[in-house]
Amino acid sequence: MFMLNKFSVEEIRELMKAGTPIEFGSDLLLSFGEYAQDALRITMELNTKYNPPEKVRELFSELTASEIDDSCFIIPPFHTEFGKNTKIGKHVFINSCCRFQDNGGIEIGDNTMIGPNVSIVTVNHDINPETRINATPKPVKIGKNVWVGADCTILPGVTIGENSVIGAGSVVTKDVPENVVVAGNPAKLIKKIK
Repeated sequence: MFMLNKFSVEEIRELMKAGTPIEFGSDLLLSFGEYAQDALRITMELNTKYNPPEKVRELFSELTASEIDDSCFIIPPFHTEFGKNTKIGKHVFINSCCRFQDNGGIEIGDNTMIGPNVSIVTVNHDINPETRINATPKPVKIGKNVWVGADCTILPGVTIGENSVIGAGSVVTKDVPENVVVAGNPAKLIKKIK
C-alpha cells in the first residue's frame, strides 16, 4: 500500500502516550487518516467472509502491528479506524461487533473477556466550540481477568482493575478498582468480589 505518512506507528504511539492533541488539519491527523485506510482494508477482509480462528488472529496481528497470541479468540465482525495502538494479552476473548477506537491506546490484560457490542473510546473533544474539532487522546487500560459485559462503552482515560466485572450495558466514565462489580450509566460500584 502506498503511504505518504509522516509518522511511523511507533512515533504515533509515543505521541498518544504523551497526550499530544490531534489537531484538525495537522500532519498527525493526516497520518491517522492514511493508517485508517489500512485498517479499513484489513477489517473488510476480516468482516466480509469466513476466516478460521488462525486467520482471524493473523489479520488481527496485521491490524494491531503486534503478534496476537494463539490463545486468543476473536469473533468478527470487528471495527476500528486505526488498530495499531491496541495491545492484547494472552487468553483474551473478544466477542462479535466490538468497536475499538484506539487512537489514544488500548491495553487488554491476560484472561480478559470482552462481550459483544463493546465500544472502547480513547479520544475526546473539548466542549468549547472553537476547539471542539481537535481531539485529545487518553488511553484505556483493562487489567487481567476482567469481564466486560455486552453493550458496554468504556470512555477515554479509564483504567479497569484486575478481576473486575463490568455489567452489561454500562457506560464506564471513571476508573474501576480491582475485584469489584460495576454497572449502570454511569457505571457505579455494585459489590466487591471476594
